[in-house]
Amino acid sequence: MNHVMLRDIDNWFLNQNEPTKSCLLFLRELILNYDKNITEAWKYRMPFYCYNGKMFCYLWVNKKTHQPYIGVVEGRKLDHPLLIIEKRSRMKILPLDAKQDLPMDIISEIMELALDFYRR
Repeated sequence: MNHVMLRDIDNWFLNQNEPTKSCLLFLRELILNYDKNITEAWKYRMPFYCYNGKMFCYLWVNKKTHQPYIGVVEGRKLDHPLLIIEKRSRMKILPLDAKQDLPMDIISEIMELALDFYRR
């Protein structure tokens, strides 16, 4: 019998509870398919997405609310009303509700803003 060793990043996704797991898996695919220059990496024990090798965004779950969010690495330099800085110096986050339909238009706006920053 073949035993497939899952990577840490795959285990991270699989160990999330529903509906958060499905939400994060969807976001993973969305981000990876958004631009051919986006790649996935396991950094700081979390799934990170790089654009041309530069850290671009990441997925995480809020410890208190248990809701997933997209963290934007250069968020401080982006202006979008739904990106929240909280106590971070560089990054901003887009909190999401795993029990609701994802705001695809807002996610696309933020992805475009962030990618425009990296493409400059």
